[in-house]
Amino acid sequence: MDFFSLNLNGFWTSIMGYITDISNNPFRLIIFILDILIVGYIVYKFIRSARNSRVWQLLKGIVLILIITILSGIFEFRILNWLLTIFTTYGVIALMVIFQPELRRMLEQLGTNKFTRFFGIGLEKNIETKTKEDIYKIVIAAKELSNTKTGGLIVLERDIQLNDIMDTGVKIDADVSPQLIVNLFVPKTPLHDGAVIISKNKIAAAACILPLSDDKNISKGLGTRHRAALGISRETDAIAVVVSEETGKISIAKDGTLIADLKEEALKNILIKNLVIKQFGTEQNTKKHVPKIFNHKNNKKTVNKNVKSVESKDKNMP
Repeated sequence: MDFFSLNLNGFWTSIMGYITDISNNPFRLIIFILDILIVGYIVYKFIRSARNSRVWQLLKGIVLILIITILSGIFEFRILNWLLTIFTTYGVIALMVIFQPELRRMLEQLGTNKFTRFFGIGLEKNIETKTKEDIYKIVIAAKELSNTKTGGLIVLERDIQLNDIMDTGVKIDADVSPQLIVNLFVPKTPLHDGAVIISKNKIAAAACILPLSDDKNISKGLGTRHRAALGISRETDAIAVVVSEETGKISIAKDGTLIADLKEEALKNILIKNLVIKQFGTEQNTKKHVPKIFNHKNNKKTVNKNVKSVESKDKNMP
């Protein structure tokens, strides 16, 4: 009997002893089920992660060698079994040398959040902090679009999901990036026509079609983008950031109201107030940060005055 057969017999003996122990102590069955679930989940996560790396090809080779080794022991191919047993014994050392960079990265992750996220039990980056970072990136993108007078329409999802709106466009599912947002609105590119939807701290979709507002009291000078922004802000609780192609002015549509001609700081403060402070209950003095237009007692009159100041001629969204 060869070395591999001895190890295999010892393995099956241990399994049978484990099963006997479970039958004598039913409580051990719960531990056994948890054990299987944990091991299965770890294997699943490992395979899912390895499929996108060169380790995947190695794993398929190792599985093939193990199958051949087992078959060679069953059919008593002694020489082949001996060679394969030698390989499996010392091959671990060879693999550690070959894949030293990958193993080093895994060890480095032991002290980081990446390791816990690998098993799906770690906390993701603080959502509040991530939302603030995304707001800064959106403001940068809006400012760049404004400087180049490139039309843009960015919709930020809040509590009401916008899945039906996303289905009208092209799924992106990318991290929020000012460069990507600006590129999506470059004229004469496939995805520039429509709105970009930001959902769950991701650029979820682009070239999305929004419902247009049919309010007859809206200024005739407002184009399709502004009407679409007002439409989505009335039907949902989303906030829409609009950049006029004609004037380069930045506006925000919220709760069916348009706040027009915003500067960079005002845009940032409004987004932080509505997406961070209201969402996460952050206590901070917002009066000095939020534009007067937002806290004015006669808010409706002030907003209407600003809406009329938008000299937009983009009747049709490019």
